[in-house]
Amino acid sequence: MLKINSERRKMIKEFSLPTYKEIPSVGLYLDQTSKYINDNLLLFPEMKITNSMISNYVKKDLIANPIKKQYYRDQIAYLLFITLTKSVLSLDETGRLFTLQKEKYDTATAYTYFASHFEEYFHQIFDDKEISTINDKDENKALLKNIIITAIRNIYLHELLNDQSQD
Repeated sequence: MLKINSERRKMIKEFSLPTYKEIPSVGLYLDQTSKYINDNLLLFPEMKITNSMISNYVKKDLIANPIKKQYYRDQIAYLLFITLTKSVLSLDETGRLFTLQKEKYDTATAYTYFASHFEEYFHQIFDDKEISTINDKDENKALLKNIIITAIRNIYLHELLNDQSQD
C-alpha cells in the first residue's frame, strides 16, 4: 500500500479531468494549450506535454491543424487523451484508436466516456480496489477501458517508485 502524505492523498482523492464542456471553446494559442493541459495534470509530474510535442501530433495528423494558430475544444480533448495514454500507446496506435473512435462517436461523446472511466478507475486503483479485466460486448469500449486501466497502473507505478525513494 502506498504511504502517500496527507496533502498528496487529498490531491489524489480530489482529482478529476475537465468535462468536455469545461474545456475551453475559445481558441488557445500553443503556449496556452500546453499550459492548460499541464495545469490539469499537475498531479502527474511524469506526464507533461510540450509545445513541440503538440506540433508533432499535428504533423502526424493525430489532431487537426490549429485554426489561425489556435487550438479548440476537440483538439484539446484529444491532447488530454494523448498525454494520459502516451506511456502505453505508440503514436501509430493512438492514430488507429482515433480512426476507430471517429467511425462511431463524435469527440464530445468519446472524451466524456474516456474521462468518466479514467476517473472511476483512477480512484478505484488508488483506493487499492481491484479491477478485473474488462469485458464489454462492444470491443472498442473494452479496448479503451483496458487502455485506461493500463495508463492508470503506469501512473500508480510511478507513485510507488516515488514513495519508495522517499523512504
